[in-house]
Amino acid sequence: MSDANARISSIVNGSDVVLFMKGTPLFPQCGFSNRAVSILDHCGVAYESVDVLQDQEIRQGIKAYSDWPTIPQLYLKGEFIGGSDIMMEMFEAGELQQLMLDKEVARA
Repeated sequence: MSDANARISSIVNGSDVVLFMKGTPLFPQCGFSNRAVSILDHCGVAYESVDVLQDQEIRQGIKAYSDWPTIPQLYLKGEFIGGSDIMMEMFEAGELQQLMLDKEVARA
């Protein structure tokens, strides 16, 4: 396992909810990251964020780790959920909120 993969695995498995994004929750650097933050905030869950713009190795490594070409990326209890479009679809259908309840994700 590469150093980037080991670091990513540690991050993904270190918190119930992890969002790899461009920027920070307070200052998202793209519309998709902004949407992802808004969805998580509406869900009222505690989450960790990783600003991929601060670490090129993580930015490229997360795409290989998940086999998903775009950022943001959401992980829930170590499981890759998807990007902002999938998050939005799941949120609008109530599936994301239910998944977080089922997995007993900590509230914010």
